[in-house]
Amino acid sequence: MNITEDLIRLDQSFSDKNDAIKLAGQLLVDQGLVDEGYIEQMILRDDDVSTFMGNYIAIPHGTSDSKDMIKASGISIVQVPDGVEFSGNLVTVVFGIAGKDGEHLDLLSQIAILCSDIANVQKLADANSKEAILTLLQGGQ
Repeated sequence: MNITEDLIRLDQSFSDKNDAIKLAGQLLVDQGLVDEGYIEQMILRDDDVSTFMGNYIAIPHGTSDSKDMIKASGISIVQVPDGVEFSGNLVTVVFGIAGKDGEHLDLLSQIAILCSDIANVQKLADANSKEAILTLLQGGQ
């Protein structure tokens, strides 16, 4: 996973999931990975099928109609220590993803493997620095 500190936001709080999705998407926009319209497609995807994945994580991403809005693959990470509700489930880490040329499946797989261990999700949710998150995502402890 190619993630930089510019794609991470720590200690965020949201009144609803759409605000969390908007920030995850805006991080991708700000880094030039997607067009602005991709954010709305992320919200539409979650409205259609919840992007809650279990273990306190959500992985919002665009609809199939948003493929042309993706300039390059990337992942944003938004830490929500107090959680935000996604379809009745508490989420403490939101991964915004954009996969160019079908790479989203590989990105989803990488996140799923990391977050299948609830201890890793807890470390992400409790991390107090972007460096700590990057280390965990790159296979460190």
